[in-house]
Amino acid sequence: MKSILSTKRLTPSQKNLILGAGFSVVEYDAIDIEFADFKLPQRLEHLIFTSKNAVKAFLNKIRETKAVNNSIRNTERLLSAPDNSEVENYKCFCIGPKTETLLVNNGFKVIKSALNAKELAYFITQKYNKEHFSFFCGASRRVELPQILKEYSVSFEEIIVYNTLLKSMSFKQQFDALLFFSPSGIQSFIANNQLKNTLAVCIGSTTAAEAQKHTVNFTIANDTTIESVIARAVKALNKQTLD
Repeated sequence: MKSILSTKRLTPSQKNLILGAGFSVVEYDAIDIEFADFKLPQRLEHLIFTSKNAVKAFLNKIRETKAVNNSIRNTERLLSAPDNSEVENYKCFCIGPKTETLLVNNGFKVIKSALNAKELAYFITQKYNKEHFSFFCGASRRVELPQILKEYSVSFEEIIVYNTLLKSMSFKQQFDALLFFSPSGIQSFIANNQLKNTLAVCIGSTTAAEAQKHTVNFTIANDTTIESVIARAVKALNKQTLD
């Protein structure tokens, strides 16, 4: 039986997509997220999020700030503690459908959801180049988006809201496919393992660029979802069986 290693823990329904195809699956979290200590800008209007983790960190900070604000007896509202009506007025720009869904479910208005950082950056430079942006991101964020914004003189401030922690594990088993969901996930895996001839299935082009540093045996999912990564792996392994 062919085997698949997922570098992110899967839901029961996601695991069943693999098991139902006749493959075994091992799963673990190759990375962990730690919220950073940061301050919300006083000026919040156009917000950029490149991941769900950035949105989660932002929401967590809003809740923290509101809790502190509610403990203050005077009635002056802190500018950095937006209320629900203000949230509805934010204009959000993000990457990926899951990030967009998280924003929408929390009452935010999403102006643009792009497939990758370059697409989002060029959209902003073409449509909103006169606005000021707050870019919420992780400490290990890629350089494409801020580089492009700087090249086109778009005003923005970058706020580091979370750190990525690598959780490396060593595997003696040789897998037929590896599921990767971020460049950090690949870095975590190769710290104690080798890709060798195993197929690396990547969630997007950014993750694939990291995989390409270590192997030529990689493929990219059709969409930036876990289900799409699984579907790509199943299709590739089934093709190997037929060949």
